[in-house]
Amino acid sequence: MSPRATESTESSESLLALIAALRRKRVVVFGDLIADEFVYGRIARVSREAPVLILEYDATEIVPGGAGNAANNVASLGGMVTLVSLVGRDEPGDRLFKVLPKSVDRAGLTRPRAYRTPVKTRILAGGIHSAKQQVVRIDRHTAEPVVDAHRKAAERAAKRAIKTADAVLISDYGSGLVQPRFVAELAAAVNGRVPILIDSRYALTRYRGLTACTPNESEVEQVLGVKIDDNRRVLERAGRKLLEQTGMAAVLITRGSRGMALFEPDKPTVHIPIFGSDQIADVTGAGDTVMATMTLALAAGGSFEQAARLANYAGGIVVMKRGTATVSAAELRRALLRQGFGG
Repeated sequence: MSPRATESTESSESLLALIAALRRKRVVVFGDLIADEFVYGRIARVSREAPVLILEYDATEIVPGGAGNAANNVASLGGMVTLVSLVGRDEPGDRLFKVLPKSVDRAGLTRPRAYRTPVKTRILAGGIHSAKQQVVRIDRHTAEPVVDAHRKAAERAAKRAIKTADAVLISDYGSGLVQPRFVAELAAAVNGRVPILIDSRYALTRYRGLTACTPNESEVEQVLGVKIDDNRRVLERAGRKLLEQTGMAAVLITRGSRGMALFEPDKPTVHIPIFGSDQIADVTGAGDTVMATMTLALAAGGSFEQAARLANYAGGIVVMKRGTATVSAAELRRALLRQGFGG
């Protein structure tokens, strides 16, 4: 066996051992909990009233999105997760509360009466024998600012929860619940004892000195004002600039069909090719899956590269599923074995 093959086998064996170590690691997920609603229908005909399609309604499904999806993925991978967030006492909030898996600890959820649960409704349409495609998305209450009293209640719950955590995952979808000032307080409280990771859609560079972040390529392009495409030099400069601006120990840039790129200070960039097919079914919530896997792997003692490689497998699996989905530890193991110990 060649040295390269031996190295590859050892890498895969270490990843299999890391998957086993994920079980029962405690992760606190703090951030924006969103009700992801999916409305399914069949295309019937074109309307006489306007040049639009008429859909015959089939069904409605609601699943936890945002921080809820990240928490679901941690639980699905075998971790123990406490979700800290806000949920309204409205109808979407009631439905969301009911569909949260029992494996997700709800002790950190605050339900203010005046708070309205953010909802993202996706309308999906298709024929009887064809896959349903997203036609339109309707966002409700996702841009409403979080009032100070509600935010402070959630922050108190987060401070209590992190005392027994093996890792902390911050999910910032831009509602205002997650504030850089408070995240800095959490980082000071854990004081390097456990990894603390941030997934921020719109304000990544406002968070400094954390363990890692996992932005996608379009988010990096937006925050740095660059265009990456297939240009490895631009990608390299962007990754190194993010490391410098955020002061993080690692930056993992997800690149869709181009895979991932892991940046650490004073180390060569690790380029990880996409796992599985590039014929992606649905990217909804894939970033949450990547972040959850990365966080749990670091909590289990994995290196940044090991955690990134596991996250790459998880991302490749979940994008082949429809809707807001999760990945299990068993699926990760099967994916590694199907690769023939390819690392």
